[in-house]
Amino acid sequence: MNALTPLIQLAPALFVLLWSTGFIGARLGLPYAEPFTFLALRMVIASLLLAGLALMAKAPWPRGWRRVGQVALAGLLIHAAYLGGVFSAIELGMGAGVAALIVGTQPLLTAVLAPRLLGERITPRQGFGFALGLVGVALVVGERLGGGTTTPAGVACTGVALLGITLGTLYQKRYGGGVDLRVAGAIQYAATALVLYALALAFETRQIHWSGEFVFALAWLVLVLSVGAVGLLYTLIQRGAASRVASLFYLTPPLTALIAWALFGETLGPTALVGMAVVVAAVALVNAPQRQGRQV
Repeated sequence: MNALTPLIQLAPALFVLLWSTGFIGARLGLPYAEPFTFLALRMVIASLLLAGLALMAKAPWPRGWRRVGQVALAGLLIHAAYLGGVFSAIELGMGAGVAALIVGTQPLLTAVLAPRLLGERITPRQGFGFALGLVGVALVVGERLGGGTTTPAGVACTGVALLGITLGTLYQKRYGGGVDLRVAGAIQYAATALVLYALALAFETRQIHWSGEFVFALAWLVLVLSVGAVGLLYTLIQRGAASRVASLFYLTPPLTALIAWALFGETLGPTALVGMAVVVAAVALVNAPQRQGRQV
Protein backbone atom coordinates (compact mmCIF):
# COMPACT_ATOMS: atom_id res chain seq x y z
CA MET A 1 0.00 0.00 0.00
CA ASN A 2 1.21 3.52 -0.78
CA ALA A 3 2.60 5.24 2.32
CA LEU A 4 0.51 8.32 1.51
CA THR A 5 -2.78 6.40 1.33
CA PRO A 6 -3.80 6.93 5.00
CA LEU A 7 -3.05 10.66 4.69
CA ILE A 8 -5.10 10.89 1.49
CA GLN A 9 -8.01 9.12 3.19
CA LEU A 10 -7.88 11.62 6.07
CA ALA A 11 -7.62 14.62 3.74
CA PRO A 12 -11.40 15.29 3.40
CA ALA A 13 -11.97 15.31 7.17
CA LEU A 14 -8.89 17.45 7.73
CA PHE A 15 -10.02 19.86 5.02
CA VAL A 16 -13.46 20.29 6.63
CA LEU A 17 -11.88 20.98 10.03
CA LEU A 18 -9.39 23.51 8.70
CA TRP A 19 -11.87 25.21 6.35
CA SER A 20 -14.34 25.71 9.21
CA THR A 21 -11.76 27.66 11.21
CA GLY A 22 -11.44 30.23 8.42
CA PHE A 23 -14.73 31.83 9.47
CA ILE A 24 -13.45 31.95 13.05
CA GLY A 25 -10.18 33.57 11.94
CA ALA A 26 -12.17 36.26 10.17
CA ARG A 27 -14.24 36.86 13.31
CA LEU A 28 -11.05 37.19 15.39
CA GLY A 29 -9.16 39.52 13.06
CA LEU A 30 -11.80 41.87 11.68
CA PRO A 31 -12.08 44.05 14.81
CA TYR A 32 -8.51 45.18 14.08
CA ALA A 33 -8.54 45.68 10.29
CA GLU A 34 -11.09 46.27 7.54
CA PRO A 35 -11.93 43.28 5.31
CA PHE A 36 -10.08 44.14 2.10
CA THR A 37 -7.04 45.47 3.99
CA PHE A 38 -6.91 42.35 6.14
CA LEU A 39 -7.23 40.04 3.15
CA ALA A 40 -4.72 41.93 0.98
CA LEU A 41 -2.09 41.62 3.72
CA ARG A 42 -2.89 37.94 4.11
CA MET A 43 -2.57 37.34 0.36
CA VAL A 44 0.76 39.16 0.08
CA ILE A 45 2.31 37.09 2.88
CA ALA A 46 0.89 33.82 1.51
CA SER A 47 2.11 34.61 -2.02
CA LEU A 48 5.65 35.41 -0.87
CA LEU A 49 5.75 32.29 1.30
CA LEU A 50 4.61 29.94 -1.47
CA ALA A 51 6.81 31.64 -4.08
CA GLY A 52 9.81 31.09 -1.82
CA LEU A 53 8.92 27.43 -1.30
CA ALA A 54 8.45 26.97 -5.06
CA LEU A 55 11.80 28.56 -5.85
CA MET A 56 13.64 26.49 -3.23
CA ALA A 57 12.08 23.32 -4.67
CA LYS A 58 12.84 24.50 -8.23
CA ALA A 59 9.21 23.84 -9.14
CA PRO A 60 8.31 24.53 -12.79
CA TRP A 61 6.32 27.69 -13.52
CA PRO A 62 3.63 27.78 -16.23
CA ARG A 63 4.75 28.82 -19.69
CA GLY A 64 2.83 31.57 -21.45
CA TRP A 65 0.62 34.34 -20.13
CA ARG A 66 -2.55 32.49 -21.08
CA ARG A 67 -1.77 29.70 -18.65
CA VAL A 68 -0.81 32.20 -15.96
CA GLY A 69 -4.10 33.99 -16.57
CA GLN A 70 -6.10 30.78 -16.17
CA VAL A 71 -4.39 30.06 -12.85
CA ALA A 72 -4.91 33.63 -11.68
CA LEU A 73 -8.60 33.68 -12.62
CA ALA A 74 -9.32 30.59 -10.54
CA GLY A 75 -7.61 32.32 -7.64
CA LEU A 76 -9.60 35.52 -8.06
CA LEU A 77 -12.85 33.55 -7.91
CA ILE A 78 -11.87 31.36 -4.97
CA HIS A 79 -10.01 33.97 -2.95
CA ALA A 80 -11.05 37.51 -3.96
CA ALA A 81 -14.77 36.88 -4.54
CA TYR A 82 -15.24 34.18 -1.90
CA LEU A 83 -13.09 35.55 0.91
CA GLY A 84 -13.93 39.16 0.16
CA GLY A 85 -17.63 38.34 0.37
CA VAL A 86 -17.35 36.33 3.59
CA PHE A 87 -15.14 38.86 5.38
CA SER A 88 -17.38 41.75 4.31
CA ALA A 89 -20.49 39.91 5.56
CA ILE A 90 -18.91 39.22 8.95
CA GLU A 91 -17.73 42.85 9.12
CA LEU A 92 -21.36 43.88 8.55
CA GLY A 93 -22.43 41.86 11.58
CA MET A 94 -23.30 38.45 10.19
CA GLY A 95 -22.44 35.59 12.51
CA ALA A 96 -19.68 33.21 11.46
CA GLY A 97 -22.06 30.25 11.63
CA VAL A 98 -24.67 31.90 9.40
CA ALA A 99 -22.03 32.96 6.86
CA ALA A 100 -20.71 29.41 6.82
CA LEU A 101 -24.21 28.04 6.24
CA ILE A 102 -24.99 30.28 3.27
CA VAL A 103 -21.72 29.60 1.45
CA GLY A 104 -21.97 25.98 2.58
CA THR A 105 -24.80 25.54 0.10
CA GLN A 106 -22.16 25.53 -2.63
CA PRO A 107 -22.85 21.86 -3.47
CA LEU A 108 -26.41 22.81 -4.41
CA LEU A 109 -25.26 25.53 -6.78
CA THR A 110 -22.57 23.21 -8.11
CA ALA A 111 -25.26 20.63 -8.90
CA VAL A 112 -27.04 23.24 -11.02
CA LEU A 113 -23.97 24.58 -12.84
CA ALA A 114 -21.95 21.37 -13.28
CA PRO A 115 -24.17 19.98 -16.08
CA ARG A 116 -23.65 23.15 -18.10
CA LEU A 117 -19.96 23.60 -17.39
CA LEU A 118 -18.68 20.04 -16.91
CA GLY A 119 -21.37 17.97 -18.63
CA GLU A 120 -22.62 16.33 -15.41
CA ARG A 121 -26.29 15.24 -15.22
CA ILE A 122 -28.87 16.35 -12.63
CA THR A 123 -31.35 13.72 -11.46
CA PRO A 124 -34.88 14.50 -10.20
CA ARG A 125 -33.70 13.66 -6.69
CA GLN A 126 -30.94 16.26 -6.95
CA GLY A 127 -33.43 18.82 -8.20
CA PHE A 128 -35.59 18.15 -5.17
CA GLY A 129 -32.54 18.46 -2.93
CA PHE A 130 -31.72 21.83 -4.45
CA ALA A 131 -35.23 23.15 -3.73
CA LEU A 132 -35.08 21.75 -0.19
CA GLY A 133 -31.75 23.46 0.40
CA LEU A 134 -33.19 26.82 -0.59
CA VAL A 135 -35.96 26.31 1.96
CA GLY A 136 -33.40 25.62 4.67
CA VAL A 137 -31.36 28.71 3.84
CA ALA A 138 -34.52 30.82 3.80
CA LEU A 139 -35.40 29.58 7.31
CA VAL A 140 -32.00 30.55 8.72
CA VAL A 141 -31.66 33.87 6.93
CA GLY A 142 -35.29 34.80 7.64
CA GLU A 143 -34.83 34.29 11.37
CA ARG A 144 -31.59 36.28 11.44
CA LEU A 145 -33.07 39.13 9.38
CA GLY A 146 -36.09 39.22 11.66
CA GLY A 147 -33.87 39.38 14.71
CA GLY A 148 -31.82 42.25 13.30
CA THR A 149 -28.50 40.37 13.50
CA THR A 150 -28.12 40.01 9.74
CA THR A 151 -28.58 42.70 7.10
CA PRO A 152 -29.55 42.41 3.41
CA ALA A 153 -26.10 43.77 2.54
CA GLY A 154 -24.50 40.96 4.50
CA VAL A 155 -26.64 38.39 2.71
CA ALA A 156 -25.64 39.94 -0.64
CA CYS A 157 -21.95 39.67 0.29
CA THR A 158 -22.32 35.99 1.10
CA GLY A 159 -24.13 35.56 -2.22
CA VAL A 160 -21.05 36.93 -3.99
CA ALA A 161 -18.90 34.58 -1.93
CA LEU A 162 -21.10 31.59 -2.79
CA LEU A 163 -20.95 32.32 -6.51
CA GLY A 164 -17.20 32.89 -6.36
CA ILE A 165 -16.31 29.63 -4.59
CA THR A 166 -18.67 27.64 -6.83
CA LEU A 167 -17.39 29.01 -10.13
CA GLY A 168 -13.82 28.96 -8.86
CA THR A 169 -14.00 25.29 -7.90
CA LEU A 170 -15.49 24.34 -11.27
CA TYR A 171 -12.94 26.47 -13.15
CA GLN A 172 -10.08 25.00 -11.11
CA LYS A 173 -11.30 21.49 -11.93
CA ARG A 174 -11.39 22.26 -15.66
CA TYR A 175 -8.31 24.44 -16.12
CA GLY A 176 -6.25 24.35 -12.93
CA GLY A 177 -4.58 20.95 -13.21
CA GLY A 178 -0.98 20.37 -14.15
CA VAL A 179 0.49 23.31 -12.21
CA ASP A 180 2.55 22.84 -9.06
CA LEU A 181 0.40 23.77 -6.06
CA ARG A 182 3.05 26.11 -4.62
CA VAL A 183 3.42 27.91 -7.93
CA ALA A 184 -0.34 28.12 -8.45
CA GLY A 185 -0.83 29.47 -4.94
CA ALA A 186 1.86 32.13 -5.39
CA ILE A 187 0.26 33.34 -8.64
CA GLN A 188 -3.28 33.25 -7.32
CA TYR A 189 -2.52 35.03 -4.07
CA ALA A 190 -0.49 37.72 -5.84
CA ALA A 191 -3.34 38.42 -8.28
CA THR A 192 -5.86 38.43 -5.44
CA ALA A 193 -3.72 40.80 -3.37
CA LEU A 194 -3.67 43.34 -6.21
CA VAL A 195 -7.46 43.27 -6.60
CA LEU A 196 -8.16 43.42 -2.88
CA TYR A 197 -5.67 46.24 -2.31
CA ALA A 198 -7.34 48.23 -5.08
CA LEU A 199 -10.67 47.72 -3.29
CA ALA A 200 -9.05 48.77 0.00
CA LEU A 201 -7.74 51.95 -1.64
CA ALA A 202 -11.19 52.74 -2.93
CA PHE A 203 -13.35 51.92 0.09
CA GLU A 204 -11.26 51.60 3.27
CA THR A 205 -8.93 53.58 5.53
CA ARG A 206 -6.32 50.78 5.39
CA GLN A 207 -5.56 51.17 9.09
CA ILE A 208 -4.46 48.12 11.06
CA HIS A 209 -4.57 47.98 14.85
CA TRP A 210 -1.81 45.51 15.63
CA SER A 211 -2.48 43.22 18.59
CA GLY A 212 -1.62 39.72 19.66
CA GLU A 213 -5.07 38.51 18.65
CA PHE A 214 -4.76 40.06 15.18
CA VAL A 215 -1.28 38.57 14.63
CA PHE A 216 -2.55 35.16 15.69
CA ALA A 217 -5.57 35.41 13.35
CA LEU A 218 -3.35 36.55 10.46
CA ALA A 219 -0.79 33.78 11.03
CA TRP A 220 -3.53 31.16 11.34
CA LEU A 221 -5.26 32.27 8.14
CA VAL A 222 -2.00 32.37 6.17
CA LEU A 223 -0.43 29.12 7.34
CA VAL A 224 -3.42 26.92 8.15
CA LEU A 225 -5.96 28.21 5.61
CA SER A 226 -4.12 29.77 2.66
CA VAL A 227 -1.36 27.14 2.63
CA GLY A 228 -2.85 24.08 4.34
CA ALA A 229 -6.59 24.05 3.62
CA VAL A 230 -6.40 25.52 0.12
CA GLY A 231 -3.62 23.07 -0.78
CA LEU A 232 -5.85 20.23 0.40
CA LEU A 233 -8.79 21.64 -1.57
CA TYR A 234 -6.82 21.74 -4.83
CA THR A 235 -5.46 18.25 -4.19
CA LEU A 236 -8.98 16.92 -3.63
CA ILE A 237 -10.23 18.69 -6.77
CA GLN A 238 -7.48 17.08 -8.83
CA ARG A 239 -8.20 13.63 -7.41
CA GLY A 240 -12.01 13.62 -7.41
CA ALA A 241 -15.12 14.81 -9.20
CA ALA A 242 -16.18 18.39 -8.61
CA SER A 243 -19.51 17.32 -7.12
CA ARG A 244 -17.88 15.02 -4.54
CA VAL A 245 -15.43 17.72 -3.49
CA ALA A 246 -18.24 20.27 -3.28
CA SER A 247 -20.18 17.97 -0.96
CA LEU A 248 -17.53 18.51 1.73
CA PHE A 249 -18.62 22.11 2.15
CA TYR A 250 -21.95 21.17 3.67
CA LEU A 251 -20.13 19.76 6.70
CA THR A 252 -18.53 23.11 7.57
CA PRO A 253 -21.61 25.04 8.79
CA PRO A 254 -22.41 22.79 11.80
CA LEU A 255 -18.75 22.67 12.81
CA THR A 256 -18.31 26.43 12.37
CA ALA A 257 -21.49 27.11 14.34
CA LEU A 258 -20.22 24.88 17.16
CA ILE A 259 -16.84 26.64 17.29
CA ALA A 260 -18.48 30.10 17.07
CA TRP A 261 -20.78 29.17 19.97
CA ALA A 262 -17.84 28.01 22.09
CA LEU A 263 -15.60 31.02 21.35
CA PHE A 264 -18.00 33.92 20.79
CA GLY A 265 -21.32 32.83 22.24
CA GLU A 266 -23.05 32.91 18.85
CA THR A 267 -26.37 31.09 19.00
CA LEU A 268 -29.03 30.04 16.52
CA GLY A 269 -32.74 30.00 17.33
CA PRO A 270 -34.99 26.97 16.86
CA THR A 271 -36.06 27.99 13.34
CA ALA A 272 -32.45 28.53 12.26
CA LEU A 273 -31.39 25.17 13.72
CA VAL A 274 -34.19 23.47 11.77
CA GLY A 275 -33.06 25.33 8.65
CA MET A 276 -29.47 24.19 9.13
CA ALA A 277 -30.61 20.58 9.49
CA VAL A 278 -32.70 20.94 6.32
CA VAL A 279 -29.69 22.29 4.39
CA VAL A 280 -27.46 19.43 5.56
CA ALA A 281 -30.12 16.90 4.55
CA ALA A 282 -30.63 18.60 1.18
CA VAL A 283 -26.95 18.61 0.27
CA ALA A 284 -26.57 15.00 1.39
CA LEU A 285 -29.51 14.17 -0.88
CA VAL A 286 -27.94 15.98 -3.82
CA ASN A 287 -24.59 14.24 -3.40
CA ALA A 288 -25.68 10.72 -2.38
CA PRO A 289 -24.19 8.01 -4.63
CA GLN A 290 -26.37 6.92 -7.52
CA ARG A 291 -27.67 3.35 -7.53
CA GLN A 292 -26.34 1.36 -10.42
CA GLY A 293 -28.99 -0.08 -12.70
CA ARG A 294 -28.89 -3.69 -13.77
CA GLN A 295 -26.76 -4.49 -16.74
CA VAL A 296 -28.74 -5.77 -19.73
